[in-house]
Amino acid sequence: MNDISLITIDGSAGSGKGTLAKRLSHELEWHLLDSGAIYRLLAFAACKNGIALDDEAALVALTSAIKMEFIAKGGAELEVLLDGEDVTRDIRTEDCGCNASVLAVLPKVREALLDRQKSFRQAPGLVADGRDMGTVVFPDAPLKIFLLASAEVRAERRFGQLKEKGIDANMDRLIRDIVKRDERDCNRKQAPLKPADDAIQIDTDKMSIEEVFSKVYQLSKNL
Repeated sequence: MNDISLITIDGSAGSGKGTLAKRLSHELEWHLLDSGAIYRLLAFAACKNGIALDDEAALVALTSAIKMEFIAKGGAELEVLLDGEDVTRDIRTEDCGCNASVLAVLPKVREALLDRQKSFRQAPGLVADGRDMGTVVFPDAPLKIFLLASAEVRAERRFGQLKEKGIDANMDRLIRDIVKRDERDCNRKQAPLKPADDAIQIDTDKMSIEEVFSKVYQLSKNL
């Protein structure tokens, strides 16, 4: 499978990696892996089934029991199904995102989800979006992108996204949640959030999504 084209896009919450990944996969007509959605799906399923977020054994069992599906809806939309039910909106809440970050630090949970993520690498290519795509899941990726953005800018972007979807949000809470999530993601013992040694780092604070997309799309032409 190493000869299948692959781009990894890593970065912290709200850095724009999801939007960029969807746009790239649409333009390149490649498969898309939203690894954050996988963790959100597991967190949502755990809460739905009354499983504690620190019950590692039960979470690992749940990982193999649920069916996850991602259905592309144009260049910017992604429909997420859990056991055939559309849970796209449910898993995009801030509470679900925080819950996903909590269970993501559990080593056995990460191990259980690793093979499911690797299975997304199929011809003609894959755009993989996450926090450890270039360091852990696909360390052999020929093009690795790591997006940077300040907590304040990321909170503003997230606030706008949630409002567009009709989801209530509070700016101060968003900033606090992002800072806490960064601390958990960067300081966890297994697969901490960090750029791969050969990743191309892009600071998006003063860049539009069009500018970021154009830069990465040009880089993809060298694959």
